[in-house]
Amino acid sequence: MDRIGRLNRFYYVLNLLENKIGKHTLANCDGKMNWPRQGIYFFFEEGEVRETNGEPRVVRVGTHAVSSGSKTTLWNRLRTHKGSVSGKYSGGGNHRGSIFRLHIGTAIINKHNIELNTWGKGSSAKSSTRKAEHSLEVAVSKKIRSMPFLWVKAEDDAGPQSIRKFIERNAIALLSNYQRPVIDGPSGNWLGLYCQNKFVRHSGLWNVDHVAEQYDPYFLEIFYQLVKDM
Repeated sequence: MDRIGRLNRFYYVLNLLENKIGKHTLANCDGKMNWPRQGIYFFFEEGEVRETNGEPRVVRVGTHAVSSGSKTTLWNRLRTHKGSVSGKYSGGGNHRGSIFRLHIGTAIINKHNIELNTWGKGSSAKSSTRKAEHSLEVAVSKKIRSMPFLWVKAEDDAGPQSIRKFIERNAIALLSNYQRPVIDGPSGNWLGLYCQNKFVRHSGLWNVDHVAEQYDPYFLEIFYQLVKDM
């Protein structure tokens, strides 16, 4: 089976998953929902479709708890991407805790010629910096919260050898167009084309890790089994 065939298989499994749980947006999600403890998520984006059949294409794959001993849950990770819904920085978020937020922020900065030289600098920031960045954080939250996504339950021991990491790594490698013939590439209006990071721009994904790697086709069977068992 060639890459197109494996992409078709991947999206077939995603369609099975959607039939089971339906797509959601973070704007309509909270921690009270029946989330699995661990899982992998797949984000889509308005206007981004597969060139082969016009169905929505995946623009980001992610997971969590891939360090040994990590207690991070699926909702913990999604909540960080969603951003703050109350408090001092309500409507915004913290891009220093979410690489997804950071990449979208750089794309918005470049697209709209925003002057903000603190974005992405350091692992923490003082109050005055957070205040100056707040309007951009709000714009990032608005973008991410509108993006439909799916998730699949995948619960095993935390660590780099987890099933979650295996699925994430190989799904990204399969979907990525970085330095290979483009299949299901981004539209000309995709925000990611303005991203500061070249791996995002050239892969067509809001991902950096694994976009230049080769994939193990076996992951598709494991992915299918995870969806079947939900």
